[in-house]
Amino acid sequence: MTTKIPSVAKLLDLTGRTAIVTGASGGIGSGIARRFGEAGATVVVHYHSNKAGADSVVDAIVGAGGKAKSVKADVSSAKDIATLMEAAGGADILVNNAGIQPVKMFNDLSEADWTEMMAANVAGPFLLVRAFVDALRHAGKGGSVVNIASIEGHNPAPGHGHYATSKAALLMFTKAAAMELGQHGIRVNSISPGLIHRDGIEEGWPEGVGRWKKAAALGRLGQPEDIADAALFLASDAARWITGVDLVVDGGVMARPTW
Repeated sequence: MTTKIPSVAKLLDLTGRTAIVTGASGGIGSGIARRFGEAGATVVVHYHSNKAGADSVVDAIVGAGGKAKSVKADVSSAKDIATLMEAAGGADILVNNAGIQPVKMFNDLSEADWTEMMAANVAGPFLLVRAFVDALRHAGKGGSVVNIASIEGHNPAPGHGHYATSKAALLMFTKAAAMELGQHGIRVNSISPGLIHRDGIEEGWPEGVGRWKKAAALGRLGQPEDIADAALFLASDAARWITGVDLVVDGGVMARPTW
C-alpha cells in the first residue's frame, strides 16, 4: 500500500480534524488545546470542575479564529465518557491528559489513595481509549491517541510511588494498545514530560526547582507549549509511521542517572 506523503507545509495541519483534550482547563492540557486549535483542529476542551478555566481556553481558540467548545465529564465514569464522545461528534484525535498527582509517602498510602490514583490515571485513559476506538471503528476511519505520562513512569520520586506506578502502567498500556489497534489505522503514543512551569512553583518549591535546573541539560523548566508541540507532532501526519513509542520531553534530565 502506498502512503500519500504530505508536503512540509501540511505536516502539522489539523484542519478538518476534531481533537478531544482531557484535563484542558489549565496547565499542559490548556497548552495542547490552544496549539491544536492554532493548527486548525476543532478542539473539545474537557474539564472536570474548572469550567471557568475551560471556557477561557475556548475563548482563546475561538478568538484566534479557531473552533472549540468545553465539555464537563468525569473521565473515570463510562457514562460521562459516552456523553463526552457524543459531544465530540466524530473526533479522530484523543489526548489523555487528565490525571491527579497527590504526594504521600508509601507507608502512609491507604487502599483508597491507591484506588483513587489508578482510577484517574489508568482506568480513565483505558475507558476513554475504548470509547474513542469504538467510535472510530464504527465510522470506518483511523485516528491518533496521545497519552500524557511522566518521566516518573521511568524513574520514581519520593512520595510519588502510587503516581509513578500509574504512569508506568500508562506507558505499557500505550504499547499494548498500539500493538492491537494499528490494524485499524489507529496510532497510540505517549509523552513523558519533565517538570513544567506553573505559577508560583519557584516560590513554593525553590529547592526542587533549583535541583531541576542544575540537572537539566537545557537548564530550565519546561513550558506547557513544549509538551503541546510534542503532542501536535505525534497527532499529526508528521508522525504517520510512529506508534507505540514514548517521547520524553524533559530538557535532558533523563540523560543523567538521576536529578
